[in-house]
This record gives sequence, C-alpha cells and structure tokens, in this order.
Amino acid sequence: MKNAPSSWIPKELSWLSFNERVLQEAQDKSVPVVERVRFLGIYSSNLDEYFKVKIADLKRRVVIDEENDNDSGAKEVLKQCLSKVKKLNDTFDNTYSMLLTELSSHNIFLYDEKQITEEQRVWVTDFFRRNVLKHISPVILNDSIDLVSFLKDKYAYLLVKMTRKGHKEGREKSQDRDGSNSVTYALIEIPTDKIPRFIQIPTFGNKKEKVLMILDNVIRIGLDLIFKGLFNYDEISAYSAKMNRDAEYDLSSQMDRSFVENMSQSLKQRLVSMPVRFAYDKEMPKEMVRYIVNKLCMQDFDSVMEGGRYHNFKDFTGFPNVGRDYIENTPLPELNSTDFDAAANAFEAISAHDILLYYPYHSFRYFTELLRQASYDPAVTAIKINIYRVASKSRVISSLIDAANNGKHVTVIVELKARFDEENNIKWASRLTDAGVKVLFGMPSLKIHSKLCLITRIEDGQPTRYAHIGTGNFNEKTAKIYTDFALFTKHPELTQEVAEVFTFIEFPYIHTKFDRLLVSPINARRKITDMIENEINNARSGFTGKILVKINNLVDKELIDELYKASQAGVQIDMIIRGMCSLRPGIPGLSENIRIISIVDRFLEHPRVMYFYNNGNPRLFISSADWMSRNLDTRIEVGTPILSPILKNRIMDILNIQFQDTMKARIIDSEQTNTYVKRGNRRKLRSQIAIYDYLAKNEEKKQEKRGARQTQE
Repeated sequence: MKNAPSSWIPKELSWLSFNERVLQEAQDKSVPVVERVRFLGIYSSNLDEYFKVKIADLKRRVVIDEENDNDSGAKEVLKQCLSKVKKLNDTFDNTYSMLLTELSSHNIFLYDEKQITEEQRVWVTDFFRRNVLKHISPVILNDSIDLVSFLKDKYAYLLVKMTRKGHKEGREKSQDRDGSNSVTYALIEIPTDKIPRFIQIPTFGNKKEKVLMILDNVIRIGLDLIFKGLFNYDEISAYSAKMNRDAEYDLSSQMDRSFVENMSQSLKQRLVSMPVRFAYDKEMPKEMVRYIVNKLCMQDFDSVMEGGRYHNFKDFTGFPNVGRDYIENTPLPELNSTDFDAAANAFEAISAHDILLYYPYHSFRYFTELLRQASYDPAVTAIKINIYRVASKSRVISSLIDAANNGKHVTVIVELKARFDEENNIKWASRLTDAGVKVLFGMPSLKIHSKLCLITRIEDGQPTRYAHIGTGNFNEKTAKIYTDFALFTKHPELTQEVAEVFTFIEFPYIHTKFDRLLVSPINARRKITDMIENEINNARSGFTGKILVKINNLVDKELIDELYKASQAGVQIDMIIRGMCSLRPGIPGLSENIRIISIVDRFLEHPRVMYFYNNGNPRLFISSADWMSRNLDTRIEVGTPILSPILKNRIMDILNIQFQDTMKARIIDSEQTNTYVKRGNRRKLRSQIAIYDYLAKNEEKKQEKRGARQTQE
C-alpha cells in the first residue's frame, strides 16, 4: 500500500505535537509549580534542537528543490511547521505569565530591573560590579564584524542600542530613521557558563518573600558600568536575542586524516554553519531587527521570530526552588535490587538467573558496580562496551581505565557521531587511548547506537561471558531521569551473539548471522516485518492477532504500512509512543484497530519494547532502536528477546500499567490533538508512580522470600 497524504503525518509536524505535550505539563496544575517552570525549559531546549536539526533539514530540502526546479513538499511542510511553532510560542508566553503569578502566590518573585526597590538596585549593582563585569566583553557592531561567525549557538545575547540625540558625527555610523540621532549597536554575550542564570537578591526585611533576578536583567542594570565614559550616548537600552545554527556537519573524505581529526573539523564547521532561527525580544526596534537580520545573511525562508524578553529558556530546566519543598516533586528513592544484593558479587547474581533493572526506579549503581568489580577481578580477562553518551564525571569510564591498568583487555567503541556529544566523546576517546584502552570508532557510515557491554571471565578453566543489553545509555546522570530497561544475562546463546556484534563492528566485512538478537542493519527490519506478518496470518486464519509496542518514534513508512495492513486484517495493535508518530490511528478501513497513547511525566519515557502474541506463545523484545529508517538501516542497534517468563511478565505488567494511565496519557489520534485519556469511572492512575509502587512491592516480596529461606537454613 502506497502512503497517501491522508495516511501519513510529516515527522516534523508530529515532533511539534510531542513538544506540545511537554508544554501541556507546564500548564498542568497537578504538577508542582517549580516543576512546571522547568518544563518550560525542557520545551525551549527541545525547540532549539528542533530548529538545529529538523528545520535545518527542511530548509536544505527547500534549497535543493529550488535548485532542481522540484517540489518535494518540503516548502509547504516548513510553512506549516513555522506556523505551528508560532502558535506554540504564544501558548508558551501565556503559560510563563501564568506561572509567574502562581509563583508569587508562593512568595517567589522573578523581578526585572524596573520592579526592584532602590535598595535592591544598589545591591544588584554592587553584585554586577564584583561578579559579572569581569566576564563582559562587548562587541561593537560595524561593517567589519562577521556576526555569523561570531555568534555562538548555545548562548543568549543582549543587543545594546546607544543613542546620542541630535549628533551626526563621531565614531557612530548608524542613524535613526529621521537622521537626527546617531546610534551605536553592541553585542553582549550573557555569561551563563560563569554566572548562574538566576540570582537571588535580598528582600531587606521581608523574610517571607524570595526574589530572583535573571542574569540578563542584572546586566541591564550594569549597562552604564560597561559603556559610560567610553561611548557618548544619551539613551541606552538592551534587547535579548538568540540564534540557532544548522547542526548538520559534513565528514571530510580526505583519506590522510584520522576519523577523530575529521570529526573535530566537522564540529568546527558546525560552529560557523548558517543560522536557521533568529529569535528576538518583540520590543526590539524594527530598524535594529533589520540590521541584525541583514548581518546574519538570513534569507526569505529563514526563521526570524519575535518573542518575549528572555531567550535561552533552556536554563529554566535548572530553575531553583527557593520556596517550600512541596512546590517541586518529592524525590523517589532509588530501589535496591534484591537479586544483586543477595549475592556475594555481581557475577554470582547474574549466574543465578537473568536480572532486569528498570531505571530510574532501580539504582544505576548495579551496572557501575559490575564494571568496578570486573576492573580488578582476577578471573576477568576482557571487557567490551559501546559508548554513546556518558556522564561528564563518568564512573563507567573510570572503571574501564582501572581495568586497563590491571591488565584486562578493554575495548571501547566510542560513537563520535552522537549528536551534540561529539566533542565530549572525542575527549573520552583520547583519555581512554592514553590509558592503554583499545578504542574503536566503528564505521563512518553506520552510527553505533546499541547499548552493549560484554565481560569475559574464566570459570572452571573456561571463558564465560556476561552481557548487558539495554535500551539506554551508560550514563549515570540520564539514568536518574530516563526510564530504561537493562538486561543482565549469562545466557550462552545471547552472550555469544553479543560477542558477534562486537566482531561485526570491528570487522564489518565478515559475514555474521544472528538467530536470537535483532541487529540493525543486518536482520532487525526483516525480523520485525516477519513477526508482524505472522500476526496478520494468524488473524486471517481466525486466531488472535495482537501487537504491543513501546517506542520513542514511529516514522518508518515500511513498518507503518505493515501496521496498516495488520489493522485491516484484524490484528489489535496497542502502542505507546513518546515522540514522533507519522501513523494516523483510528481511521476506518485503514487503522481502526490501532490505538496509540503518549505519556509525558516527570521521567522521560525512553525504553523500546515489542510484544507479539504469536498464537499464544508470546515473543517479547527490548531494543535500543526506534521504528525509524535510520535506526533500522543506517545504525547499529541491538534488540534482545526476553527469555525468562518471570521477566516477560514483569515487562508486560509495566506496559499494562501504562496503558491504564488516566492522568498523564494523551491519545495520539489522526489529527494529533493531544487529548488526555478520559478517566470515566476509573480511578486516577499515574503510571510512573504506579510502576514505582509495583517494583517496590516486587523487591519487597523478593526480600521476604530471601528472609524466609535464610530462616529455614
């Protein structure tokens, strides 16, 4: 079946529907107010990446269409996306105003330079002089300044206008429209890498009130300290602005340069790539906007967007709680794993049976402890691991270096093309290499996104393998906020195939066959399609056909066509999709048997799970791969079957809890309207909290059984 426009939602539009769900969390009054402010930061950070990646890609396609006198539809999609962004940003601004009012009801105030008292102004001026001024180096704009090369994507800026009335001569070259006033423009980079974005200022006697000021406004108060005496002006004003660049990079094909050198050069190219969005304070004078847009060489289809007074709202993800504890989420204590805790060491625990952890409910320390023990265990001979994104202070990296120092054969595949983590990964690769670790970069044509670790240990004189196969990164930081499954197994067939994945990465010219694992780009697409076809055949034969899927994104047209085909055959398909979804569910004759929900809550839903009923003999997989063409065809991804009936049931229980969510689940319909699931007569159920309670009870039961066994012994 060929995808007609009515059966397909452009992924770029679908992504905006996902970010709208994030914005809904900022509007949800059941969410503590400080967390709602932080969701504004998440929304803004997402939108920055959206422009750098997806809008930039659309714009490249528009250019290609114009060059080739072609119409791929990219220009219309771009128009729709920018229109949707504008509507969402209006909602964002209204939400921000509403949250300021709500914060004030908790005696928390976010003041600008006009709202503070004179006593507070004196304090802020002194703070600026002592702490901020030394980090301010304005750039005076003139014809010789290449603004495209100068502006950095990750910073927000203040554009300063200095006006000298009735003066036509001097160093200033720009003029107001009437020609009677001379104007100088300057640019100030807001130094959020040196000073916190939010400064708490004293209230001088009012102990109830907590007053915060954004660093931008602290700088506005200090403008005269920056420019007075060096420039002649009668009026000075500042307006915030933000620019996003195209995040794509071009790998050099020069054969005499190393892959690391090529990546480093590509990152430098990104620093000077063309702007895709210029966002500015709507109060900025129009002639100033025109001047800056012209300096940025922005074209007709570029995004010049007016907005509120502040940009780089991503800093609001770290909005401080200066009030009571209850206005932010109550922390959920990490759950201990009885399976690991009951054993003398990690290897003994995994030898007893497969172990499944679910982050962030379970502690990530069990994985780091496994590596720590492996680093000095005399029985361990080798460690192999994929690194995609790791924490800035990574215990994982430290243990790998310790293992190399202890004479273990350590092989680390570092993915240098992990978007926005490339520079960090280059540094880790250099540090690992210096420590004697064998560092591989895989294949330039295939991004390595699998989450594998393989430890070889000598037991009873024979090499024995232990494997970690997961859905998330080996990152201590994100393991506290992303939900992900991690399987620890000693199963010989699975660990053998994990070893073959590492061989394939190092020696891709060797033919490799996988019977158990789903490995992209070798067999994953074919095996997933075969399992969908099996459900179709069963349904057509009068048996039950059923598919459950939990993924981040569904945009692969071939698989979407297969799902449409399955729906028409009578297969019941239930899906949980956090992000992009190009499939239109619930359309009679096409997808009436497909139900899709999306859950956005305090943790970012990240696991990928596939369940196929298989005529009463269910098959269940966890995977690192989304259902996108890139994940199936141009990345190395790994999915594993869950062989343990106990672990299968546990994952199914978790999925069923999510399908019963009546508080944070949105319906993904054919128009992506993001309507909340209706509760009806059902009790309120917030799946992320219910899952925590379920797992806590599960661990409690294990501890009780363990205690009973110890008593009997």
